[in-house]
Amino acid sequence: MAKIASIMTDLFEDSEYTSPKEALEAAGHQVVPVGLEKGATVTGKSDGTEVEIEVGIDNAKGEDFDALLIPGGYSPDKIRKYEDVLNFVRHFAYKHKPIFTICHGPQLLVNADVLHGKDITAVAQVAVDVKNAGANYFDEEVVIDSSGIISSRTPDDLPAFNKAIVDALK
Repeated sequence: MAKIASIMTDLFEDSEYTSPKEALEAAGHQVVPVGLEKGATVTGKSDGTEVEIEVGIDNAKGEDFDALLIPGGYSPDKIRKYEDVLNFVRHFAYKHKPIFTICHGPQLLVNADVLHGKDITAVAQVAVDVKNAGANYFDEEVVIDSSGIISSRTPDDLPAFNKAIVDALK
């Protein structure tokens, strides 16, 4: 069983958290919401899904987790200014642990400066950001980089994304 951190704050894209979480849990893994403040409730932008943050970023240790899930929505843009968040993300990239990211999620990877030479996809409006960060952008439903980054574009890609992330943890 893998323990997966899901880094998020308010206005995350509901389905980009709930759907992968359900798929991962169905495969026997644990998904732990990590955010700016332990005990805070964050709310999704589309469906108003409420998620309680179990681990505050001030106490989050990458060593405690096997993989990272970055749902999209406005959440990645809201938290990519925090150095603690970026350092947490960098841990997964530097240790080549799986990073699962969808839609606007790669914005965190851009600010963490971990995309140079990596293959990735994202929602169309983030494509220029990942290219400018030195990544190889592909407009495909799932892109799997040898570093462990698995990315998708939008909620429409969730079935393929969920299969890829569950398979990566086998």
